[in-house]
Amino acid sequence: MTSETGAAAAAGTANTHSSVETYYGDTLKESADLLTNACCTAARPAPQIAKAISNIHPDVIKKYYGCGFCVPDEVEGMTILDLGCGAGRDVYIASQLVGEKGRVIGVDMTAEQLKVAKETQAYHADKFGFDNVEFHEGLIEKLDDIDSLTDGSVDIIISNCVINLCPDKEAVLKSCHRLLKPGGELYFSDVYASRRVPQELREDEVLWGECLSGALYWNDFQNLAKQCGFKDPRLVEDAPITIENKKVQDKIEEMGHKNLEFYSATYRLFQLDCLEPHCEDYGQAVIYKGTIPRFESGWSLDDHHFMEKGKVFPVCGNTYNMLKETRFEKHFDFVGDWSTHYGIFDGCGTSMPFKSSIDGVSTKGGGGGGGGGGCC
Repeated sequence: MTSETGAAAAAGTANTHSSVETYYGDTLKESADLLTNACCTAARPAPQIAKAISNIHPDVIKKYYGCGFCVPDEVEGMTILDLGCGAGRDVYIASQLVGEKGRVIGVDMTAEQLKVAKETQAYHADKFGFDNVEFHEGLIEKLDDIDSLTDGSVDIIISNCVINLCPDKEAVLKSCHRLLKPGGELYFSDVYASRRVPQELREDEVLWGECLSGALYWNDFQNLAKQCGFKDPRLVEDAPITIENKKVQDKIEEMGHKNLEFYSATYRLFQLDCLEPHCEDYGQAVIYKGTIPRFESGWSLDDHHFMEKGKVFPVCGNTYNMLKETRFEKHFDFVGDWSTHYGIFDGCGTSMPFKSSIDGVSTKGGGGGGGGGGCC
């Protein structure tokens, strides 16, 4: 890269940051100002999430822009980092779930949003009976600038429809891998495209602010995640995005991109060096004990691993390690070892992972249904 192209790239990144900051700081005053449903959560929250939301200040709820509920299970006592926390809705949800012994850190680049989060901090401390949150202003591509964030210091990183807004997604994912403890995870909701978004759409500030133009092509995301150390990204749930705004839809079609599709999806990426690039079969299985709170009958790791209590469930080596080498270990019995390799795990493939692309039906809010054999 020449000095000229490097300067141009830096200028483009700065312009993107400025555009996003203006869009979420000045243009949008509340959730209702969004032009599309890309940054909206359509699924009904689980009961414990709904209860937590009911305790959050109305000013925070009003400034929420997100596409999912991105706090995973089994988080009590954990340290959680929220990237792009905005006015703090998900921080204050997580605050209640991790409890007094846990800690939640919010990072956002928009001063106007953080002002709401900080001004309501005392309200939430009084409501919850403890104060376990902190907020930092900064770019999520430059987490090194926040002194309190040190390598291997975070159990779980969450993000809600924000990484797509960043021009340097590789920097974000690399920082996440560095900050997570071994066995920790990045659990986040975001927007993805069915193909690479054309440059002319990427240069549209409104479409970028609406979480569309910055969306990664799903396969580019999976490859990037693997390059950054997350060897086996797991899809948790997905839903098609319908652009319910004629002006925005017409703009995309007039540019010749009618068949470009967008999806909101939640992924979990484990920080585990022992994972392999593909799902390999070692003849292993797990048995769920039914001990994760609220999931006494069965629990889902992702969109195709629903494990019933007491039932022997065959798994690939990666799934085995995602359960054995993480906070979930105590909830499972493990069958088998690594002595014999039986080849690729049946059903492992590389087609578009979003089930909603087939029938247009959301998999969000399914309450743990499904289950299956293949690992990808």
